[in-house]
Amino acid sequence: MTYCCGVLLKEGMVLVTDTRTNAGVDNISTYRKLHTVQGEDRFIMLATAGNLSTTQAALSELTARPIEGGPLTLHDVADLFSAAQLVGDTMAASRKRVAEAVGDSTPSDATILFGGQIRGQPMRFFLIYGQGNFIECAPDTPFLQAGETKYGKPILIRSISFDCELYEALKIVLVSFDSTLRSNLAVGLPLDLVVLRRDALEPELVHRIEVDEPYFHDLGAAWSAALRETLRALPGVPYGRG
Repeated sequence: MTYCCGVLLKEGMVLVTDTRTNAGVDNISTYRKLHTVQGEDRFIMLATAGNLSTTQAALSELTARPIEGGPLTLHDVADLFSAAQLVGDTMAASRKRVAEAVGDSTPSDATILFGGQIRGQPMRFFLIYGQGNFIECAPDTPFLQAGETKYGKPILIRSISFDCELYEALKIVLVSFDSTLRSNLAVGLPLDLVVLRRDALEPELVHRIEVDEPYFHDLGAAWSAALRETLRALPGVPYGRG
């Protein structure tokens, strides 16, 4: 499994993924799940979760350099809604091929977080399902998740708003990853992240958080300490006291 999380804000977008693909006691492996497509008029990000065969095949088609007279790719599609439709159609076809090849022996389902901006158009962010359908991120709930979403979701619901500053949002997303990493062996470091400012068409930050990175370790420790202190400061339970 995996955990991917992105936020769409007034200032831009943040997208973060883990890299774990297997989590057996003696079989832990990693694979980059955050991918980008960049051109003179666009910057597009994709974060994949689920069956690797499904997502790898879809990504190969979607990110291939366009050939004159050939199929559309993310390099030449006209707008992000059409791009989301293209990603959905490609994912559905890839999922069907994998399912036919492996039958019921291996789950073929997958999801992709997909977003970015094309020059002169609004920044948009989508969650695309393996069946090809998708939902779009909106200001009322400015984040989308894929994979192991339940452990990191509470901090996002309580803390993220559309007006949140980009790097404050990144910090909150990293706290949600810390909570997920502590709760689920199927999610693991390193983490890959991209910060894209609105209308920039070039990432402001591309970074990999390695296992031994001090900031992420210190962030998790500070979050745990703050939680303990806050819990101690909450009003005591009035029930059962005589």
